[in-house]
Amino acid sequence: MKSIRIGIGSICCGIGILFFILPGSILFLIGGLVLLSYDIPQARKWLAKCQSAMSSGARRLDNIITKRKRSRY
Repeated sequence: MKSIRIGIGSICCGIGILFFILPGSILFLIGGLVLLSYDIPQARKWLAKCQSAMSSGARRLDNIITKRKRSRY
């Protein structure tokens, strides 16, 4: 089971990195890191970094959208 998780996690991470410019590819990267984080401690650190980067990016985008809506009215 461990080797299957590592194999599928590696493939998902590879797809996520390879198609990084496409929307939705981040889901492959996060999914791969989740699978790898069960067995590889370093993957947990990368998963935490990705999650924090996504959270800060979402907050920035929310602020931009909110400012744009406020400036219209």
